[in-house]
Amino acid sequence: MWDTEPTSCSMKPKVTVTRTAASLARALGLSPADGAEIELRSSLNSKIIDVVHRKALTHTQVARLARTSRTRVTAIMNRNTKDISTDLLLRVLYGLGYTARITFGRAA
Repeated sequence: MWDTEPTSCSMKPKVTVTRTAASLARALGLSPADGAEIELRSSLNSKIIDVVHRKALTHTQVARLARTSRTRVTAIMNRNTKDISTDLLLRVLYGLGYTARITFGRAA
């Protein structure tokens, strides 16, 4: 028999909803620079997914165009880019016939 009631099952996790990369970075205790990187990588990833779907390409076709592995393309398409470099995201985008344009502004 237990002397105390288990408390771990009755505690609900705190849910935080964010709408921007900057607010996500703040919620996670990251720097504004990390937030900017999250935003850039997310934008690249979204564009790649959009182009692949519009062109109805297979992961194998995208991998050939970008000169990378199908496994990496699958990770990108699943938004699992933790181990994918920003350079590779740019190379995949270029292989799909697009380039990225970066604009500069003063940090807030």
